[in-house]
Amino acid sequence: MSLQTALSGLNGAQTGLNTVSNDLANADTTAFKSQTAEFADLYPYGSSNVPGLGVTTSAMDTNFSQGAPVSTGNPLDAAIQGNGFFVVSQNGTQEYTRDGSFELNSAGQLVSAATGAAVMGIGTSGALGPITVNTGAMPAMATNTSNLAFNLSSNSTTTSTNYVPGVAPAVAYTESYPVTTYDSLGNANTVNLYFVPGTTGSDQYTVYAEPVTSTTTNTAYVTGGTTGTAMELGTLNFNTNGTLASFAAYTTNGAGAATGITQTGTDGATLPITWGNGSGPSNIDFNFTGTTLGAQSFATAANNTNGYAPGNYSGTTINTAGQLIATYSNGQTITSGTLAIANFINEQGLSPLSGNLYAATTTSGQPVIDAPGTGQAGSVAGGELEQSNASTSELLVSLIEYQQAYQANASVIQTEQTDSTRLTQI
Repeated sequence: MSLQTALSGLNGAQTGLNTVSNDLANADTTAFKSQTAEFADLYPYGSSNVPGLGVTTSAMDTNFSQGAPVSTGNPLDAAIQGNGFFVVSQNGTQEYTRDGSFELNSAGQLVSAATGAAVMGIGTSGALGPITVNTGAMPAMATNTSNLAFNLSSNSTTTSTNYVPGVAPAVAYTESYPVTTYDSLGNANTVNLYFVPGTTGSDQYTVYAEPVTSTTTNTAYVTGGTTGTAMELGTLNFNTNGTLASFAAYTTNGAGAATGITQTGTDGATLPITWGNGSGPSNIDFNFTGTTLGAQSFATAANNTNGYAPGNYSGTTINTAGQLIATYSNGQTITSGTLAIANFINEQGLSPLSGNLYAATTTSGQPVIDAPGTGQAGSVAGGELEQSNASTSELLVSLIEYQQAYQANASVIQTEQTDSTRLTQI
């Protein structure tokens, strides 16, 4: 009986040594979670007041506490700060890990650097799917909207010696403003706006527009007009308190002919432009909502003009919301996806796999998927990785304890063997 008891102790000590050795071996493994062997006493079934039969390994307890973060300088690395696991898909099977060593494969898909498994993200519909980054060129976007707001002076008069280009008879303007726009090829062109105040005491400003290409020789014109000539865009009408009452587009000229300019809402107009540089024509909606009139100097209050030149992919970063932000040489960014974070009712029920991966089981329950920082999910730190939570100093102490237990049980077995030999010799 004592031999059997000592043998169980020897096996238990060996299990402990194996567990501690594995933890020590993974002290530098990214996001590794240390384990502890749990033991239980053995008794004969249905017996009481008798010595135990030894020890058995009752469970392997995993320590899911968070390891310390370390900066890597790799913008695609990610560390979870708080609860949860990244979701990866290997050959259609979902697995879970806190190892955020990620990279882009040749197709621009975010994958685990260790296993090549696809990293799963949350789509706009809430469904899980791979995250793919456009690592190619971004095409140009032609400008079609320009939301502008100005602070115009009520004290300006038409005594200025600056004249709106190409308009006859000459029209003097007091202020001008260049609006950068992009054509269908991505050329950065300009639409110069000229502001002509009404007669003294009136609450009006007339706006003229002149398109100018970025080439040495200007080839642009308002469709229906001529190159180098500004066309009246419309009139800003103000209330007595200086707020914008309306914008009246210059849709027909003095002879009643259509100009090609159309009214857009109550505060703007659409300007048709032919650039003459090989690009397609533009129709830009100029909106002046928020423009004011008062005893003030001219100032620009807002300029929200869309459009951009083509650009090449320059890199991807991960923000605290777990979003992959792709950047391009034209200054534009695209949110390519959001990392999915999984939580479980019982983490101890997860089945450990190789490579710091876990599989869900009936004991762990099904994963609850959230975006980082929502629900029970922790936030994400880009450019960082989670270190192993194995404590080398504590493990060395445990190693000594298991070694002593192993030696003690081995001594019992040796003594039992010696006694058995003597009995056979009697």
